[in-house]
Amino acid sequence: MVKKVSYLDLKSEILQKIKKNGGWVNAHAHLDRAYSLTKENYHFTAATLQEKWNLNDELKLQSSVDDIYDRMALGVERMLKQDVRVLGTFIDVDNKIQDKAIKAAQKIRDRYKNDLQIKYINQVHYGVLEPEARKLSAIGAEFVDIIGGLPERDKGREAEHLDVLFDTAKSMNKMVHVHIDQFNDPNQRDTELLVKKTIEHGLQGKVVGIHGISIGAHGKEYRQKLYKMMKEADVMMVASPLGWIDTRRNETLMPFHNALTPVDELVPAGITIALGTDNIADIYKPFINGSMWEELHTLLEATHFYDIDELVKIATVNGRKVLGIV
Repeated sequence: MVKKVSYLDLKSEILQKIKKNGGWVNAHAHLDRAYSLTKENYHFTAATLQEKWNLNDELKLQSSVDDIYDRMALGVERMLKQDVRVLGTFIDVDNKIQDKAIKAAQKIRDRYKNDLQIKYINQVHYGVLEPEARKLSAIGAEFVDIIGGLPERDKGREAEHLDVLFDTAKSMNKMVHVHIDQFNDPNQRDTELLVKKTIEHGLQGKVVGIHGISIGAHGKEYRQKLYKMMKEADVMMVASPLGWIDTRRNETLMPFHNALTPVDELVPAGITIALGTDNIADIYKPFINGSMWEELHTLLEATHFYDIDELVKIATVNGRKVLGIV
């Protein structure tokens, strides 16, 4: 017979507190692509992120509204089983998928309106500066709750990309979520640009960076300066740990760090951090299953961040804040 052992069960404590705080908030996902992994496209998983941006074109062209709806519904059911009460998900709106994801997303919202609060964000997969991309991003902006951005897709014109996003957000009185500093590269300073543009456009408290991995690749002096700028602009951040812990080995010299959003520094600096799952069972992340606990556990272990109350906030109230839910 095994003797009963009394110990501090931290996982149970966190889960109980999350429940008391209204349940999990998944602040960042791509449910229209979730569960799209097949034997035929599995070999695409070896490609780089930049290559994968275009490798999904065939999936978009071949997917019907019902296909997208079914994938999204499976994702929503996965969230509900975990007691996720609020979900923020990007949906693709581009010249390949057209408005099919919008139609599927509306059907999802109608079906689950009594079970889950959903906030949609448009993924501007082909940028926002070229005429066709601008047209489709405007269509997406009309439908969604939050304006989405991906400055890397307008490489060399990132500032113009942000100007378009922010002008749109101001005209529609919407928040902005921007994929930023994703490559764990000390040459990236996109969060700094995001902060400066936030202040320039007067959108303090309405802009959220997604990922911010490259922040940790910079020296301490730069990081601390950046955190002060983020605090001044009230720029928030969403971490998706399992989506980015797989940054590939390279020979770039940089401060030793894990390839995650540096919550261990951002939270003490007063920056609001939320949590998301990013991609689920697709060519981007074939083994991710959408577990909120696995995301939070990875985040706290990889950054050695053990503040229970702050972790609960990251998983709950901060998520509602970055999604514009008071």
